[in-house]
Parts: sequence; C-alpha cells; structure tokens
Amino acid sequence: MNIIPAIDIIDGQNVRLTQGDYDKKTSMKRTPEEAIAFYSSFDQVARIHIVDLMGALKQNAQESTIIQKLKQKTTLPLQIGGGLRNTETLEKYDAIGIDYFILGTRAIMDFEWLKSVATKFPGRIFVGVDARENDIYINGWTENSGIVIDDYIEKIESLDIAGIIYTDINKDGMNQGPNFENTKRINDLTRHTVIASGGVRDKADLDQLESMGITHAIVGKASHSNDFWRGIR
Repeated sequence: MNIIPAIDIIDGQNVRLTQGDYDKKTSMKRTPEEAIAFYSSFDQVARIHIVDLMGALKQNAQESTIIQKLKQKTTLPLQIGGGLRNTETLEKYDAIGIDYFILGTRAIMDFEWLKSVATKFPGRIFVGVDARENDIYINGWTENSGIVIDDYIEKIESLDIAGIIYTDINKDGMNQGPNFENTKRINDLTRHTVIASGGVRDKADLDQLESMGITHAIVGKASHSNDFWRGIR
C-alpha cells in the first residue's frame, strides 16, 4: 500500500475540515513545512497530497507561493488540488516542478477541457471524484453536479490520466473508516488507478483496501497522529 498523506491549506496554515465543511475547521499542530518534512521521512509515503482549500471554494488557486516553498522541501512527488480551473494555472504549477494535478469541478463539468489538459500533461492528471452516495459534488463540495459516478467514469475511461481520487464526503474527517464498498465498486468499473480518500484511520483500513485491490490511499486527519505512523512502522 502506497500512503499519500494530506496537507490541507487555508491562508498558509495546515488545517482539516470535517465533511468538507468550511465552518468545521481544525488547525493542525504541524505547520505545512513541518508536516512535509515529517511525512518525507517514511518509506511508505509515495507522494504528498496538498489541497488549496480556499482555491477550491473561490474557484481560483490561492496558495501557489507556499506550495512552491513546500516543493523545495521534499524530494517526494507532490499532487496539488484546489482551484485548478484553467490551463494557465496548470502551466504555472508545472513550471515550479509540481508533479501531478488534481482536477475537480471543471474536470467534472467540462469534458473537452479535461481531454485537452490530459493530452498536454499525459499521465499527470488525477480526477477528483468527490461524492455523497453516487452523486458527484463540485465547488469545494458545496454543490451537486447532477452527474453520477458510473456515467462519469465511463466517459473518462479512454483518457491518459494518472488516476481517479475517490472521496466519500460523508466519511471525510469522521474517523469512521473509508467507504470500502463503493471504493471497490469504482475500482472494478475502471482501468484507471483508483486512490481511496476519506476516512482512513489506521493500518487495518489500509490492509482492507489493499485486499480489495486498492494500491494507494490518501490519509488526512489520521496522518497527523503519531499513533497512525507507529502502526505503519
């Protein structure tokens, strides 16, 4: 299992939201710089997941300056999401050495654009499928897109993307475990790599995901706990 710890940023600070609710924000003990140094010390960490939360809400990247600083503090690949709504933003992140781009709202709603950036950045685009049950949500998880998971996955199956990040919004930050059933179902639907996200608590959750054929998992709230990492060691 490849672990992808998450750093969520608002105004340069390392925070966590509960179920994507901006009114339920918790500050983390480690700064983004401290967190990236800590995560980079573990062999099991494949890359680091960074989300510009206000970028997602405001529909425009807000944290590119600190993200550039974080890139300089690790040799691990970074995957960046939040407010990536145009090709120019991807080009800007590409210029500072960002390895992977996580596209949500516009990639869900504008297939032709997704196809064009997947061609421009082959194998470097992750599509963020953030859902409540089978409904995909957009704009920082605040709006139902009107698109269901199965239809969307069928549409993107031929694209040269890095994979699909599936998040069950209802599980995110709740310390109740991921949505194992739907993660496996989505993995069975597609040839793309499916990354589990939302609700991962401990090594037992990682082992169960791995038993279902999932090879990568984003770990958010739990990754800030020393107990989680003792279990990994």
